[in-house]
Amino acid sequence: MVADFKTSFADRMVGALQGKVAIVTGAGRGCGRAIAMGLAKAGAQVCCIARSRAEIEGAAKEINGQGGRAIAVRADVSDYDNVEAAITQAANTFGGVDIIVLSHGILAGAGLVEISDPKAWKQTVDINLVGTYYCVRAAVPHLKARGAGKIIIVGSGQGHRGSPGVSAYASSKSGLLGFMQSVASELIEFSISVNELLPGSVKTKLFDVAAPVRPNEWVKEPEDIAPIAVFMACQPDIGPTAQTFSLMRRI
Repeated sequence: MVADFKTSFADRMVGALQGKVAIVTGAGRGCGRAIAMGLAKAGAQVCCIARSRAEIEGAAKEINGQGGRAIAVRADVSDYDNVEAAITQAANTFGGVDIIVLSHGILAGAGLVEISDPKAWKQTVDINLVGTYYCVRAAVPHLKARGAGKIIIVGSGQGHRGSPGVSAYASSKSGLLGFMQSVASELIEFSISVNELLPGSVKTKLFDVAAPVRPNEWVKEPEDIAPIAVFMACQPDIGPTAQTFSLMRRI
């Protein structure tokens, strides 16, 4: 049933994002890569951003091989100048930016607070939260220049209800929720929506180190996340903003 839905939805969305330009961070693997593929299948031109050049080049190559158009730009989201240069490169290559999906993230500093590594704890917040701020700050002028846009922030259920041993990750994701709501209020007059996507439990590199899966939760493959990201990207300019779209069975 899930596979049938994904196929039929993807078929309906072909061409829905034709002429749009999307930037996806964390696009080398996992949810980011799956979202980049989904946006490309819907017709968007995609800039794949991540720290691993080999991974994003592989993602871009796959999109181009399927008839889409994509570029790979290596960037470290914890470095603002690096982020700004990457987003500017994407805008210059494709003529602008319409959509930015922020799917980067790490889970370092795991463990109870009293025995956690302060440097790893801070690194998680710097990449997950501050890195998102850097990306949004650099992207907003390009979105405004297009007259509208979509910012999709990949959050986590941990940001709504934290669990023991993942305080750094939960704090960074909780911060993203407040950040999303604040920026949405700043940009609503410019027809730029800012929304949060909660994937829930997904089989990625984070899966084995994340908090235990709650009973009866839907454990997904990265490809299961793409349809909702495409759906969010296809909303009208006057559509929802400051909202959370969740694939969790419960938060």
